[in-house]
Amino acid sequence: MLPALIPFLTALHFAALLSLCLYGIHRLWLLRCLYMPKGSDTPRPATFAEPEEFPLVTVQLPLYNERFVAQRLLDAAARLDWPRERLEIQVLDDSTDDTCSLVDARVAWWQQLGVVITVVRRSHRSGYKAGALANGLATARGEFIAVFDADFIPPPDFLHGTMPWLRDAEVGMIQTRWSFCNAAHSWFTGIQSLLLGPHFSIEHRVRYQQGWFFNFNGTAGVWRRYAIESAGGWQADTVTEDLDLSYRAQLAGWRFVYREECQVPSELPVTLAALRSQQQRWAKGSIQTARKILPRLLAARLPLAVKIEAVAHLMANLYWLLGMIVMLTLYPAVTWRVGIGLHQMLRIDVPLFLATSGAIMCYFLLYSIRSGSPKFFHVLLLPALTIGMAPSISLSVLKGLFRSGGEFERTPKFGVQGRERIPGLAFLYHQKNLPYIFMNGLLFLYCLLPLLFAWQRETWFAVPLFLLFPFGFALVLVKDVRESLFAAHPS
Repeated sequence: MLPALIPFLTALHFAALLSLCLYGIHRLWLLRCLYMPKGSDTPRPATFAEPEEFPLVTVQLPLYNERFVAQRLLDAAARLDWPRERLEIQVLDDSTDDTCSLVDARVAWWQQLGVVITVVRRSHRSGYKAGALANGLATARGEFIAVFDADFIPPPDFLHGTMPWLRDAEVGMIQTRWSFCNAAHSWFTGIQSLLLGPHFSIEHRVRYQQGWFFNFNGTAGVWRRYAIESAGGWQADTVTEDLDLSYRAQLAGWRFVYREECQVPSELPVTLAALRSQQQRWAKGSIQTARKILPRLLAARLPLAVKIEAVAHLMANLYWLLGMIVMLTLYPAVTWRVGIGLHQMLRIDVPLFLATSGAIMCYFLLYSIRSGSPKFFHVLLLPALTIGMAPSISLSVLKGLFRSGGEFERTPKFGVQGRERIPGLAFLYHQKNLPYIFMNGLLFLYCLLPLLFAWQRETWFAVPLFLLFPFGFALVLVKDVRESLFAAHPS
């Protein structure tokens, strides 16, 4: 490493750490708002009683090569408790595999039972999910549009729990909470439920209560059709079309509602490759949406608090990149200042690092306790998993900073509930493990350098801190290798 670069890398290290401190402070601020809510919740609106009161609802089910979960989704949608003459179901099937035949057979079966369900297919995947939703909307009859992704299982009472809130003509969208039907499948899905749960039970809840902007999550929600159309419709210039439309609709004056008590079971990714592709798309798309939306939002006549929270929300995935910078610059930052003594130096580094990670850990720990079933083992493993995934997601953040649009990579799902095994045919979904095994292997070796540095100088209290980084990469390496072996020998 060139000696002239080391002071610069040290400065970059501390700049990234300080920026992560801001992220941690924002997490603590959300907790403060959660425990000290602004006002009381709006009373539940009256339910629909008379037949003429029930509005016409179109349920859209976008699919692409979902052989393991398509039938489960269609069955759940067909069992929705809503007057049949006021409900239509569109299966937006862009599949290129045997999902098509599975869908056709199941649709025909439900049609025989009197369910209004049709298949809408295209000869291309232009616009990916956004294109499929827009194409379906062109022929949809409903005044309201409910959307469910392939890995969701809407309960029969979903519409009765959400539609009354749309009696208010100013409400453009209702988002419900995701629950997880396979959180107990493994330590891996358990950590994911811990990672995703606060997004709903803390972030969405606080933003809704405070009157700030929040987003439709692409599924398990209901839109007022006119809200979609008046905001410019579904657009495919980001890979998070749901986040993009959410902000455009709220900028157009529509109000969103979040309902914590309405829960829709969903399936968490059971493979590291699937989780990686999901998180990469979300990270890339949120940054693309920030580039697209923030100039317009900051220029709008909105309360300052709304603008600040929108910036924090849309730019949150930068923390993956900041964490990666901290990791890559840790060794030069430690070695360059060794002249002042490692113990003295770490009096600055360790408190700053703990203040950053401690705030974030506190956020997840309090959520885990609040959920009523705390899993402290998952809280402890969460930092290691995020460290191991940071390089791949950081690359997606960089792509989002400089590119618009891109391929919408689906997240493979296998119809796994509870502790069920992954089906043997799962290997048919090609997953790109090898490049990440190579990259994470190199980073694992690199992260041993500060650990060895502290060991040689007998700075024992720094060893656990420095050990976290190679442990994180070792964790994902082992899982990636095991999944690659399973793909090669599914028996």
